[in-house]
Amino acid sequence: MSSANKKVLCIGASFALLAVLLGAFGAHALKSTLSPYQLGIYDTAVEYQMVHSLALLFSVILGEQVGRSGSPHRLKWAQFLFVLGIVVFSGSLYCLALTGLKWLGAITPVGGLAFILAWICMIWFAMGINSFSDANPDAQTKS
Repeated sequence: MSSANKKVLCIGASFALLAVLLGAFGAHALKSTLSPYQLGIYDTAVEYQMVHSLALLFSVILGEQVGRSGSPHRLKWAQFLFVLGIVVFSGSLYCLALTGLKWLGAITPVGGLAFILAWICMIWFAMGINSFSDANPDAQTKS
């Protein structure tokens, strides 16, 4: 595994761990502190963080499986945008839920756009793959 993929793997796993910790913190420590509306915002942040952390981890596995044949720069863009989306989308929602500062809601769509663009890059990457068996000479074909 390349050092770049190891780095992305660590980032994805760290974001997933953080999502579990923040989810538990929200469910236990913040349940009596935040309003139901604020808890809903907080839960959305946790959910999107976890889903996109898993997408980030999946992108590393996909990159390792396909190798260089699938236009890796497209995958790198997806990874960058997933990270940006987690930080901006989930981060702004955590801050909004905890502080009540409504102007933070204006930042959230930027993170949402990063998620959308990341998924578009994943599709773009997938369209550049000829076949998994072509990309991975060790793959066995069934007759």
